[in-house]
Amino acid sequence: MLHLLADLKKGLTRTYTVERELGRGGMASVFLATDLRHSRQVAIKVIRPEIALSVGVGRFLREIGIAARLNHPHIIPVYDSGEAAGLMYYVMPYVPGESLHTRLVRAGRLEIDEAVQIAHEVAGALAHAHSQHVVHRDIKPPNILLADGHAIVVDFGIARAIGEVSRESITAPGIAVGTPTYMSPEQASGERHLDGRSDIYSLGCVLYEMLVGEPPYNGATPHAIITQCFSKPIPSARQARSEIADYLDRALTRALGRLPEDRFQTAVEFAEALVTPQPIHVVTPQLKSIAVLPFLNIGSDVEDAFFSDGITEEIITALSRLRGIRVAARTSSFGYRGTELPITQVGRELDVATVLEGSVLRIGDRLRVTAQLTGVEHGRLLWSEQFDREMRDVFAIQDEIAEAIVTTLRGRFATPHEQFVRRYTENVEAYELYLKGRYAGKTRRRSGLLKGIRYFERAIAADPDYAIAHAGVADSYSLLAWYRYVAPREAFPKATVAAMRALELDDLLPEAHTSRGTVRFYYDRDWNAADRSLHRALELDPSHAPALHTSGELLASRGRLDAALVQANRAQKAEPLALNVNAGVGWIHYFAREWDAAIDQFQRTIELDPDYVFVHWFLGQAYLASGDVEAAIATLRRGVASSDGHPAMKAYLGHAYARAGAEDEARALLQDLTRRAADVYVAADYFAVIHLGLRQHQAALMWLEHACRERSLHLVFLGVDPLFDPIRAEPRFRGILQSVGLQ
Repeated sequence: MLHLLADLKKGLTRTYTVERELGRGGMASVFLATDLRHSRQVAIKVIRPEIALSVGVGRFLREIGIAARLNHPHIIPVYDSGEAAGLMYYVMPYVPGESLHTRLVRAGRLEIDEAVQIAHEVAGALAHAHSQHVVHRDIKPPNILLADGHAIVVDFGIARAIGEVSRESITAPGIAVGTPTYMSPEQASGERHLDGRSDIYSLGCVLYEMLVGEPPYNGATPHAIITQCFSKPIPSARQARSEIADYLDRALTRALGRLPEDRFQTAVEFAEALVTPQPIHVVTPQLKSIAVLPFLNIGSDVEDAFFSDGITEEIITALSRLRGIRVAARTSSFGYRGTELPITQVGRELDVATVLEGSVLRIGDRLRVTAQLTGVEHGRLLWSEQFDREMRDVFAIQDEIAEAIVTTLRGRFATPHEQFVRRYTENVEAYELYLKGRYAGKTRRRSGLLKGIRYFERAIAADPDYAIAHAGVADSYSLLAWYRYVAPREAFPKATVAAMRALELDDLLPEAHTSRGTVRFYYDRDWNAADRSLHRALELDPSHAPALHTSGELLASRGRLDAALVQANRAQKAEPLALNVNAGVGWIHYFAREWDAAIDQFQRTIELDPDYVFVHWFLGQAYLASGDVEAAIATLRRGVASSDGHPAMKAYLGHAYARAGAEDEARALLQDLTRRAADVYVAADYFAVIHLGLRQHQAALMWLEHACRERSLHLVFLGVDPLFDPIRAEPRFRGILQSVGLQ
């Protein structure tokens, strides 16, 4: 920091005497100085150089200029701004005192009247800014100063400037707009067009912390905090501190509404509610909502877990088809497998009004299924039943459970006389084999996918017209190619046959259209046909996460990154804990050159399931693109170890070694892959990746041309993958893009 101080002193020597550093944060450092022209003390805020580089002088000065026009007693004014010695800065009054953050660290929590006064003054400042179409985007205790008993909001300029950069997908390592502890759900989910209601949510978090002594949501990682703000019920400040007035607690609850429309629509409304005891609408979880927890396998055979999971998923699917009912995503519900939490707490965390749980006991051909439906609000049992049947009655049991739920809640749910469970076969043996196939493939390991195919094929042998089992075969072969276990020319033609057969049997099956679209995208490279297949899948099921996910990747490959992110976020909303879906969001950020967002998303995916080894490959690529080669090497080493030496991990590790100057290690990995290619499939583009790291561009281009001939899967992303930027201007590279159909 000494060199920064010296540079600043030198650059501003004619106008300011820079004295010392006052503090630093994630985006800037603040220095105390004397304004020579006006003989007054000022604070000079200097943007971190790497952030300044991404923001650009013109944009920075423009956005600071907008902030400078704000004129309100609780907004710190901007005196001056500019660039000096390569540093971007702006000047504001020096305010002796402390930040709200410092005060909270010292005091823990504030007196209620003082907390309300601070929040009321900040709300007034926000109301003025919002009237000028300025959204702060980073309201938090460090950005609220306390001087002479009043609150002053700072940093409108920085947050807005970087927000503009984020919208244009121009980022640099280290840039983060918003702080997870105080970030609104829409900001956390990547919404780019924020309005004042996002600031209202952030101020609600600040007020909660002032009253209670801690933020409304806490966690060890940013992802843990953001997950809580989406999944946990809105906490009551009054429960934590009984002397808080009921009207104030209601106002705070409304400010913390999960959706923007659930909050106060203006900061003026929020300010008035803080000082006016009046009835306030409080949003409660939707009555038309249910979570289906994984049914427990209570038999002696642990391998029957596939069956209890299968029954659970079939019931979730059946209920999801009903109009007027919101069903918690399967992956969210399955996150509570074996939980010891009270059902009422689980329901509140999943934001549903009812919870279905049950168990499955299978002994030979006999089946005992128990199920019970509980209301979350009071923990009251709404319905329960035990079914003692033979295996051949499994479909009837699923129908009866779904019908019982709708009958019990008919006043709240869905239209009556709906068709519940859609049966794709009447053959119980085929159904059981299909469930085993789906269960085996969940690992995304080569052995699991191959085992899944065998089960699906046995299901088809038992019932040749079992359409969804054919789709299962198609998806398994596509995944074998996607994870580079087998060559595309070996896997995708088989996937095509299976998908076409599924469509012949049932043209209304979204899974089959998604399977067909996947092949058309990755292998046929028929973009329009792929889009038609995926569009049809989403017509049949608008929340079909695999179709949304693949649609996002298709759009990304064509450079339509904004539209791709929309689809990826929709997929994540449909299946918030699905690993490939979460990784897919990271891929879009990576292709958009939003390194921090990509790294953060891949790290979140690892937190969801550390055993999903392929995310180390993805995270390693993001680190490489960001320039953090050391982190890339560490990540890819872990990937090599946990994936039993998957060629992708080794190829990108070799690239990273070469970038780090460890060329001998890179060449050793190149030789290792060459030897392995004699026995197993190693994608040709992997050799190109290592040669690219070694700066052997012609060799890299030669291998990419070979990858075109073998129809390597990753080539569909060649137009947007930043790893290949060093050879993007090469005529041979443009020829490769043309052969793939990307130009």
